[in-house]
Amino acid sequence: MKTNNSHQLPSKQVKDLKVIVAFVSLYCRKKHHDREKVVVALPSEVGPKVSGGVNLCAVCAELVAYGIQKRKKCPLDPKPSCKNCRIHCYSGEYRARMKEIMAYSGRQMVMRGRLDYLWHYFF
Repeated sequence: MKTNNSHQLPSKQVKDLKVIVAFVSLYCRKKHHDREKVVVALPSEVGPKVSGGVNLCAVCAELVAYGIQKRKKCPLDPKPSCKNCRIHCYSGEYRARMKEIMAYSGRQMVMRGRLDYLWHYFF
């Protein structure tokens, strides 16, 4: 399995962490524009572009932290997309919020020409 040598996480896991951050960040920016934002420090594994942190509201910051924790602990290799997973490690409330965010942000990314996220959504 290909790994990211600087942090010893598999490259697939690093990619998934970046997707979580990107999707929640977009959703928060568009849907929670009226909420107070704080800079949320992210693990260095997500890469130099966002390792300094992102501006998120408290609700989205909590969801990102939860998503990163769950993704790092996923026991499946290869990991299926969450919607096709038999385990469903997210609790009901978090799963519903993440599903809403993935649907909204996925559409927004595709409309902006980010077809790489479309690939992630379906596979």
